[in-house]
Amino acid sequence: MMTTSKKAAAPRQSMVDEVYPTSVEGLDLEERLGYALRRAQLKVFKYFDEAMREYDVRPALFSALVVIEGYPGVTQSSLAQTLGIDPPRVVNLVHSLEERGLAMRVRCKRDRRSHGIFLTKSGETLTGHLKGLAEQSDLAATQALSEIERRQLLTLLRKVYASEETG
Repeated sequence: MMTTSKKAAAPRQSMVDEVYPTSVEGLDLEERLGYALRRAQLKVFKYFDEAMREYDVRPALFSALVVIEGYPGVTQSSLAQTLGIDPPRVVNLVHSLEERGLAMRVRCKRDRRSHGIFLTKSGETLTGHLKGLAEQSDLAATQALSEIERRQLLTLLRKVYASEETG
């Protein structure tokens, strides 16, 4: 019976040169969807962050502004569900929007315990401007893709996350 020593299989630490990988080419990571999505997300968020830095707007805040613009009077619980985030985070988001004068809560007529969220005039103006910046940052981040490829990528990504929402 042939056995190998664990010491023989593992190199001694004092004799190992440092390794500086420069890519994942040829590694299993290159075939992992999660890895590719995360790398793409990092690149897209880098461009988004650069575009929004002047306005101190993060992705969640931008998403909240766009949803409130599209659904004036949305409740905090509906906003949380639409964005797929925890209700306590939405409370902080809405509070931040109110402090910045971009949104306001208005008590609902039907259920006096609920509040609808509406953009202020400055919130509407800023949201319109930020949507243009977001579009420019998306185009910059995906400049290696043709318009058809970009549309295909969006369609496929929507299909991935919609499958969770529908079933």
